[in-house]
Amino acid sequence: MSGKHVLMEKPGALGPGQLRELEKVARARGVQVRIGYNHRFHPSLLKAREIVDSGALGSLMFLRGRYGHGGRKGYDREWRADPKLSGGGELIDQGVHLIDLALSYLGDFSTVEGHASTLFWDMKVDDNAFLSLRTTRGQTAWLHVSCSEWKNMFSFEIYGRDGKLSVEGLGGSYGTEKLTYYRMLPEMGPPETTSWEYPRADQSWALETEAFCEDIRLGRTPSPGLKEGIRTLEIVSAIYASSGYPTFP
Repeated sequence: MSGKHVLMEKPGALGPGQLRELEKVARARGVQVRIGYNHRFHPSLLKAREIVDSGALGSLMFLRGRYGHGGRKGYDREWRADPKLSGGGELIDQGVHLIDLALSYLGDFSTVEGHASTLFWDMKVDDNAFLSLRTTRGQTAWLHVSCSEWKNMFSFEIYGRDGKLSVEGLGGSYGTEKLTYYRMLPEMGPPETTSWEYPRADQSWALETEAFCEDIRLGRTPSPGLKEGIRTLEIVSAIYASSGYPTFP
């Protein structure tokens, strides 16, 4: 490392050990490293964060995330299908986004369960992964990622004791980005519902870069940074190991 601050594309490495080594070097050189989990900067998820942080949902109970796409002819012969180049399949590709979001809302997970599978594509990496992650307080993140979804989709739901948030779509082929807030009423029954749509072009990468510039200017530890990136890859590695797929240090 030449002493420069670094913004790395997710997941940052093939395995958590590689990021731990980078963390040592970054600390020794006094530089900042941000991992590019740009989904945190999508407008629907920024608004969701604002609502959660306001306390409007009350204590969070669980969340549910689904993310997938359909691939294309020859997909199983591209670089993503080679574990030496990709580190794995759908879990380390799109799945890390869901894991990062789950960690950002619920905190760390003491229980990591699930499995990865190759159900459709002729390749040595996973095309589907199913995760059940649980905190010490019993909060659960239930996640599914797939590259046999056929129609591109993104869905992320956050459940609190006083309401629910639902994010659907990411723009483009994933459909118009939309956030719906379901506020529980004192008498319960059908919730009060408020929705926001975000039809504009994706600005998440620009906002992510702005945040990194602020990290550098303020001497602030990036989030997500190496700490979050390492934990995300630890979870990926645990699922791969228990499912019989190669893992990387």
